Amino acid sequence: MVSAQTRFWILIALVFISGFSQGMILPLLSIILEQNGVPSSVNGLHATGLYIGILIASPFMEKPMRRFGFKPVIMIGGMLVFISLALFPFWKALWFWFILRVMIGIGDNMLHFGTQTWITTTSPKEIRGKNISFYGLSFGLGFAVGPLMTRLLEINEALPFLISALLSMIVWSSMFFVRNRMPDNGDIHTTSSSSSIQRFIQTGKIAWVAMLPAFGYGFLEATLHGIFPIYGLRIGHDVNILSLIIPFFAGASIITQIPLGMLSDRVGRRRILMTVIAGGIICFLFAASFETSTAALFISFAASGMLVGSLYSLSIAYMTDLVPTSLLPAGNLMTGISFSLGSLMGPYLGGLFIEYFPGVSFFYMIIAVLILMLATIFFKKDTGKSL
Repeated sequence: MVSAQTRFWILIALVFISGFSQGMILPLLSIILEQNGVPSSVNGLHATGLYIGILIASPFMEKPMRRFGFKPVIMIGGMLVFISLALFPFWKALWFWFILRVMIGIGDNMLHFGTQTWITTTSPKEIRGKNISFYGLSFGLGFAVGPLMTRLLEINEALPFLISALLSMIVWSSMFFVRNRMPDNGDIHTTSSSSSIQRFIQTGKIAWVAMLPAFGYGFLEATLHGIFPIYGLRIGHDVNILSLIIPFFAGASIITQIPLGMLSDRVGRRRILMTVIAGGIICFLFAASFETSTAALFISFAASGMLVGSLYSLSIAYMTDLVPTSLLPAGNLMTGISFSLGSLMGPYLGGLFIEYFPGVSFFYMIIAVLILMLATIFFKKDTGKSL
């Protein structure tokens, strides 16, 4: 069996695969469905399947992990991902592809839950932050690389699915060399359902404003990956160009994740959040004004990624600032649910927007969401524990 250090890098590689599969599926299927004449509203609704799978899996993963350990949960999750990817070319039906999206969502969530809990509970305290940074960077890198697979559509429609399935299976198979580990009693927070509900209500009262950035990031990420390819094709951009533009958002966020987190420690989470959201609004106004220019889109996607691409990690940190330690488990779960809800709403509302407002830039919808977030955070003062 492999050493603890090798195990860590295997888990990090699995996180990359999770980000890669999500980053590929959203634009790839959007482009295929758009080219086959599927309405944008249906296309957007179809894209929610991934996040429906994530939400479905969330309540049912804790008990199997406590009973069987980390490895079986990760193995089953990885298997669901690469089998689902391999099945896409075999039957081209909307409902069948939707089911496969849901299955990938379930598998990705199992990968996330297993790897994240294993890494955080086995990392020494003095390097835990660094290890979690590698976790975030690995997922972001996978999400940035995934859309590049759309370039393979020119060769054969089945090729991106089969190559990604093979890559996922190769990384997944490395888990056979990792020894299983059972979570300790303190690794996963468990309590009675009644007290859990009370904690969720209490956490929501204290820190609901801190969960808005997670919602906003889910909305942005899913909309830019799932709906922008449709809009980009309609305003005359080439598929190959779109496959290069989209990764710039997630890719640029990798550069600033750690610096923005460190800066927010010094000057306060709320101030940094308002600054990056305001910067994001300016970036997308620029994109809306010059959306037919490929260079302008590259610049705006990169700049917005460097700013609002860190909304999710800043959201978790802001929530941690506001709630007492006893409510952190509930806060983390609610932040994840906020992200999933944003990811569900984004593609559907984006699809409706470009269908019913064909003469209006798609980026104005994103700007409206960011303005609402900025106004809410500006007028809502911190009510939790002090920084």
